[in-house]
Amino acid sequence: MPCVELFSKVDALKEKYFKVWEDVCNIESPTKYKEGVDAVGQYFVRMAEEKGFKVEYFRHDVSGDVVCITMNPDAPLPPLAFSAHMDTVHPVGMFGTPAVHKDEEKIYGPGVADCKGGLVAAFMAMDVLQDAGFTKRPIMFLLQSDEEGSSMGSNKATISYMCEKAKDSIGFINLEGYTPDYITIARKGILSYRFDVTGQETHSSRCAVEGANAIIDAAHKMLELDKLKDDAGITCNCALVSGGTVVNTVAGHCSFSVNFRYATQEQQAWIENYVKELAATVHVPGCSCTVEKITMRASMEWTEKNENLANELNRIFEENGLPVLTPRQVKGGADAADTTVYGIPSVDSLGVCGGGGHSIREFAWLESLPKAAKRLVAIAMGM
Repeated sequence: MPCVELFSKVDALKEKYFKVWEDVCNIESPTKYKEGVDAVGQYFVRMAEEKGFKVEYFRHDVSGDVVCITMNPDAPLPPLAFSAHMDTVHPVGMFGTPAVHKDEEKIYGPGVADCKGGLVAAFMAMDVLQDAGFTKRPIMFLLQSDEEGSSMGSNKATISYMCEKAKDSIGFINLEGYTPDYITIARKGILSYRFDVTGQETHSSRCAVEGANAIIDAAHKMLELDKLKDDAGITCNCALVSGGTVVNTVAGHCSFSVNFRYATQEQQAWIENYVKELAATVHVPGCSCTVEKITMRASMEWTEKNENLANELNRIFEENGLPVLTPRQVKGGADAADTTVYGIPSVDSLGVCGGGGHSIREFAWLESLPKAAKRLVAIAMGM
């Protein structure tokens, strides 16, 4: 069946899936709220069972359960993988009750663009493909549970499961929100650390002759870290700081946290070594420092596999009258970085279009949902 006919089927399902979009975003699911994340997964499981799709789980005690929904599981060709994450960033209640509202053009609420719109687009596309009799290859839909925490809650077990499930796929299509005209084939990686500096307390009147001010030692370290400002390479943001007890005592402790972004695995290794050296460097005699890694996400490097996949998708888009997308690198992290490291051809940012991500102003354009679903339908038919 020509894609133009399938696109008409997508349009016919718009109102149904606008309601699905609203429903799943009203299920609040911050990363550490396992009950909410699992409720989102179960919403899609119920729809999948109605369609006769295969459902599998990766269970976890701390993070939500990853859900793998597969259409045509016994088809002979290698699978095509769609993926989006179920977790969001804000505490329950931040958006009011109900959490979601719509107007004629937009939908507003937690995760509408990042990344529940991508979840809905994937299932919408699978619905249309099944109705059209698509059977040539499995379509695997992976619903991630702790992406917003860089999968640290599961100690990377969730994303490792996803990589293993998708290892034989012809492409991993990650459905983070998109900016018109672009497809993401490279992303910066993320490293976050907490430095804990220990000094020697004394009365502030004695600061010239005794004591060791942990805040000052930490300040020296932060000034060094703040020099890392290569927008195309390594950047460092000093974000959280606490220290001292009262104003008339030399600070015996200071803690601060930093967030690095980097473009390559080589840069990641440099950061890890630099952090150790900086923690060991004493700027104020009498102080000492320990450092702990608190988050980590690999970089999605600009690879030939990813570039070739993007070119193949653009060929399909052009043949079906869809906009051709310019490959780009972005600075935020996402799951497609891990699949790239795993060797799976991966592209990203093919979900819905919106803005205000990670804020209470988050929104998405309603018409971007059928547009996203049409791209996924065309990809499945054309690859």
